Amino acid sequence: MKIAYLILAHNTPNHMQKLISSLSSDSSTFFIHIDKKSNIKDFNKIVGNNITFTKSRISVFWGEFSQVEAILVLIRTAMSNAIKFDRFVLLSGADYPVKTFKYIEDLFENNTKTEYINLIAMPADNLNKPISRLNRYVLPYNSSKFSKVLRKVLVKIRVIRNERNYKKYLGDIKPYGGSTWWALTREACKQIICFIDKETKIVNFFKNTVCPDECIIHTIIGNSPLSSNVSRSPTYSDWSKGGASPLNISEAHLNFFKTNTSFPHSTAYGSGEMLFARKFQDNSDDLILKLNEQIHNV
Repeated sequence: MKIAYLILAHNTPNHMQKLISSLSSDSSTFFIHIDKKSNIKDFNKIVGNNITFTKSRISVFWGEFSQVEAILVLIRTAMSNAIKFDRFVLLSGADYPVKTFKYIEDLFENNTKTEYINLIAMPADNLNKPISRLNRYVLPYNSSKFSKVLRKVLVKIRVIRNERNYKKYLGDIKPYGGSTWWALTREACKQIICFIDKETKIVNFFKNTVCPDECIIHTIIGNSPLSSNVSRSPTYSDWSKGGASPLNISEAHLNFFKTNTSFPHSTAYGSGEMLFARKFQDNSDDLILKLNEQIHNV
């Protein structure tokens, strides 16, 4: 079993070194995309024989297609590697495992066909996946001021609408949503790249949607034969306070990880393995020491 860890990062370089160290083994390789807006020099101390920084760097903006582009850079970079990876795991640089690397590798070894990704048919308003995420037209953050003003005026005078019918673009393809983070097989990643390269009309549609990182890959998997092999994403995030970002992991979460070794069936995406958690701050050294002690003493 060869595992490619795909890491999206823009900050927390100190923590990310701990993340990589915790998962390093003869089976693991790390591919890291550093946001083009970030200073690459901040990550110079991260070194290792099993680490590759992507040559292509995307300026990533929250909720926009740029995040999908960065994910695709990671997938393509790992797929073109001489090592034929069996499993591709998408993480952020602020993640950390809540199980040992041996437990994680054994799980993937024993479930070679399982696609670990949160997957729900849209609309799913109770999971913050309303159909407006698809029907609402949004311009990219880096669009010119003229383009933004012009569109606003055209919408106001009703020359164009700010909404569109997603069915016109997707046709018979059913939209699915979920969370950004997943652990997919090589076959799934092949299907993602094939779809992206072939279905340019649909891809262009997603470029003007809200949070496409939470629906385009899910839509591809959900409309493929691989959908029958789906199990929930193994990454835990604490959204108990709502908002646009999950809570930082703190010592208060340690007991939760100790008593909840897997996701209960009552959660929105069903039961499943809990392998990773996000998000950790860059100065979380003491917290990581306590978590490591807890993980290895189970």
